[in-house]
Amino acid sequence: MRIAITGSSKGIGEAIARKFLENGHIVTGIDVLPAAISHPNYTHIVADVLGELPEIDGVDILVNNAGVQNSGRDIEVNLQGTIRVTEKYGVRRGIKSIVFVASASASTGSEFPEYAASKGGIISYMKNVALRVAQWGATCNSISPGGVTTALNDRVMKDPALWQQIMEETPLKKWASAQEIAEWVYFVSAVNKSMTAQDIIVDNGESAKAKFVW
Repeated sequence: MRIAITGSSKGIGEAIARKFLENGHIVTGIDVLPAAISHPNYTHIVADVLGELPEIDGVDILVNNAGVQNSGRDIEVNLQGTIRVTEKYGVRRGIKSIVFVASASASTGSEFPEYAASKGGIISYMKNVALRVAQWGATCNSISPGGVTTALNDRVMKDPALWQQIMEETPLKKWASAQEIAEWVYFVSAVNKSMTAQDIIVDNGESAKAKFVW
């Protein structure tokens, strides 16, 4: 199948692109950064989700991953940019699946204010899109990671005191890898045929923690 992925140059997006390539798919990546992947089935397009979007024919699966954090433009890039991409490539006859990479903070609110708001908006928009693409038999879901061991989080991962505080709030005492999130995205989009309009939180139990005092 033909896969389009935004934010494919590093972190979760790169891991998702590699996962689809490993499984024999044809992948087009869109990112403001240069390509991090060299593969005969990979095409990289340098573009901004808020700028002129390239023409990509016959997208079977769309993965909306591009985003920023605490940038002053979180709602603009994460939400408005994602809507632009989805309306162009995803809401059309022939689409088979759309996946949004949201965030556990969309449910908990425990993040930078505009970031949490932008990801909450993505989940609401995902449900709207799911209803519209169902007419073509397509699924549409979101994956909401908690902490992920990418360079974006080096500030807390490399600070022992901050990391200890985070682990105290995380029942499974670990974070997910980018590769694990890629596995979730692949399953939800390429394997799943019946689940739609759902958000899956992958946060090692952090959002489920409740301290009981008696």
